[in-house]
Amino acid sequence: MPGRVTQAGAHARLCADAPAAADLALRPEQPDDLAWLQELYASTRSDELAPVPWPEAAKRAFLLQQFALQRTHYRQQFADADFLIVQASGLSIGRLYLHRATAHHTLVDISLLPDWRGKGIGSQLIAHAQACARDAGCALSLHVLHANPAARRLYARHGFVAGDSTQTHLQMHWHPRDHLLS
Repeated sequence: MPGRVTQAGAHARLCADAPAAADLALRPEQPDDLAWLQELYASTRSDELAPVPWPEAAKRAFLLQQFALQRTHYRQQFADADFLIVQASGLSIGRLYLHRATAHHTLVDISLLPDWRGKGIGSQLIAHAQACARDAGCALSLHVLHANPAARRLYARHGFVAGDSTQTHLQMHWHPRDHLLS
């Protein structure tokens, strides 16, 4: 049976169902999620920092600093975005940050805890973001690290095409008119 993404909370804006591997719920971030979000962020950087010969305390301080900088940047650049916690069976397993401007949506961030990666949940969240853009009749874009070829392949499988590139990131675009059902 196809999964679906549901949203709850004051800032929830429902989109069309998105088929996928599991039933998920989205809820707005709350102030008491901060420590958990720091751990989630750290889990997304663990492979990158594993070979770095720093003491664990230095790695932790670096990750906290990087998390704070990213959080500030996202809230400045996408102040009115949906900052959502992804839940499965009431358990927080990730985050989805989606900015819905009138003419264009931006998939700001998808992060999942390690045990929840590779299970189709990222695909479900991408499909949900695409459904939101399709419902609004607008394009969806994102930025992906050049150092993350697996994510680039995932987005390409979902119909995203490469756009502009910087030294560190590739911008990718998706538009519903390019994916109309026959």
